[in-house]
Amino acid sequence: MLGFSSENLGTSLAQIGVGLAVIAAIVGVVVWRGKRRGSRTLAIDAALTVSAWWVILSAVGALILVLKVFATDWAEIASGALWVPWPAALPCDDADGVTAAVLRCGGGSISDITVANASVGLRVLAGAAQLATLAFTTIPAAMVMVICFQTLRGGTFSHTVTRALTVGAAVVLVLGVASDLLGSIAATAGLREVFPPESRWYPMTFQLTVTPLPFAAALGLAALAAVFRQGMRLQRERERLQQETERLQKDTEGLV
Repeated sequence: MLGFSSENLGTSLAQIGVGLAVIAAIVGVVVWRGKRRGSRTLAIDAALTVSAWWVILSAVGALILVLKVFATDWAEIASGALWVPWPAALPCDDADGVTAAVLRCGGGSISDITVANASVGLRVLAGAAQLATLAFTTIPAAMVMVICFQTLRGGTFSHTVTRALTVGAAVVLVLGVASDLLGSIAATAGLREVFPPESRWYPMTFQLTVTPLPFAAALGLAALAAVFRQGMRLQRERERLQQETERLQKDTEGLV
């Protein structure tokens, strides 16, 4: 995921543009080298290169996350939506007779918090949530990499691809659900570590949410596995018919 922050919109857009340009340059180099070699699989070559880099950078990111857990004293927590009381310093109004645009009081949700001087347990929990999220977003790239690699080897419809997609469907479901739950648990644990139980900011309950995205991603990968499995059956049937045709031709030539 590309993300940049700046006070100026143009600067942020320019930074995003540079990141996209780097990706485009990598793809361009792969396509250019493929054309020089006379390759007929330029799109597959480019997809394999981008997905492989994605997996490699994710592995590096995972290592950094693990090191950060033990090398720092703070925890970065990204939760789905943690409901907290309305800040007293932020103006709001619940009166029905107000005609101007106002904010309604009650509460609000926060999605990203950083806890300084966090305990080891909280840092490990936050790190596990980040690792689950990173792995969850890397699974699709890993599946593309496997499919492209096997296709270049001539084994598009093979047991390797179908097994990878089936396992990937199960893994993406587990990691997706774990990412949602661990993020929410870490956020609640973080606020409980910061505020005493008598504080109005102390969360009395664990607000756990699971999004439909892991289930949709798992269903998509399982469907792809079924498609490739059917393709493998059709390929075997075609090879069997071709062998039978060749055998019949040989028998006919022998009779003539």
